Order: sequence, then C-alpha cells, then structure tokens
Amino acid sequence: MVKLLTASKGLTLVVVIILLSLVALCIFVIIYKLIQISQAQAQSVTFLDRFWESKRLDDIYRVAEGLKYSPLAAMFKAGYVELSKVKKRGQDGGESMHERMEDTTNIERALARAKVSEMTKLETLLPFLATTGAAAPFIGLFGTVWGIMDAFLAIAAKGSAELAEISQPIAEALVTTALALLSAVPAVVAFNYFNRRLKVLSAEMQTFGNDYLNIVRRHFF
Repeated sequence: MVKLLTASKGLTLVVVIILLSLVALCIFVIIYKLIQISQAQAQSVTFLDRFWESKRLDDIYRVAEGLKYSPLAAMFKAGYVELSKVKKRGQDGGESMHERMEDTTNIERALARAKVSEMTKLETLLPFLATTGAAAPFIGLFGTVWGIMDAFLAIAAKGSAELAEISQPIAEALVTTALALLSAVPAVVAFNYFNRRLKVLSAEMQTFGNDYLNIVRRHFF
C-alpha cells in the first residue's frame, strides 16, 4: 500500500494527496467533535442535577458560570439575565398585565436565542463530515478511472498487454478507491452518530427551556 502510494504520479498523485488530506482532516474532526459533544453532555448532566437541587436562581447562576461547555447552562444564563432586567423594571414601577406578558415573551426569546446559538456551535464541522462522506467516493472513482485510462494508454502505446506492465498502474488507480472509502465511511458513520447525539441534546434543551420558563412564570409572574 505504501509502495503504491509513493509510486503514484501525475493526476493520480494529486487525487491521492487530496484523499490523504481528507482522511487526516476527518480524524481530527471526529476526535474534536467527540470531545466537544461529550463535554457538553457531561456538563449538562451536572448542571441539571444542581439546577433541581438548588432553591435560589443566583446560586444556580454561579454554578452555570463554571460550566462553560454546557448548552443548558448557557440557556439558563441567558434567561437569568433577561429575568434580572424584568425584575429591575418591575421594581422601578408597576407593570400592566400586557407588559408582564411581554416580559415572559422576552425571557422565552432569550432562551430560544441561546438554544440556537449553542446548537450552532455544536453543529460546527458536521457539514464537513457530511460533504466528505458524499464527495470522497466520487473523488476516488475519478482517480481510479483516470489511472485505468493511463494503463490502457500505456498498453496502446506499447502494443502489448503484459500483466507485469499493467498491474502496477491499475493497482495505483485502485488505491484511490481504497483511500476514498477510508475517508468516506468513517465520515458518514461519525456524522450520523454525532447527529443522533445532538438531536438528543436538542430535545433536552427544549425540555429544560420549557421547565425553566414554567418556574419563572410560577414564581415571578
């Protein structure tokens, strides 16, 4: 395999370099996303435990400050900041029922914005995995077809079809297919795996947002 890679030349070599780069990038992205999403889920579990144990929002806010990788903590902080503004306005003067309903809506929007922001961060680089999984096989196929064309052109030029003369060019061409699969298969598997974990995390964020909003409405409005 290594011998075939080093023996590659011309356009086949370019395709091999591209595919090797994709393999390396896929490995990096997979490791990075695995760490990022695992940290987000682990810290979110910790935050939820503290959230339901604590009786004071300011105590929960201090806990959330220390959990910078938790999307639930980020949602709580966004809602807490908006709630603090609402409480300050309430202390400054009486509010009508309509204004109080608007305050609740503002908190809900703050939670929604935080959720979108956190999900955007967590979904970063996932499109790269999806694109690699879709495009790499075609890049490999192109390299294979080109290599086989070179082999047949060599046969035509020499007027003979000795196995020893065509086996290496064809083997070099097939290497591009192998490299394409080596990058595409892990990329597709990782994309589906991470996408599934993010769907679960998104559902947890939605549930937490609803629970938090209910608590705010019950105790502050």
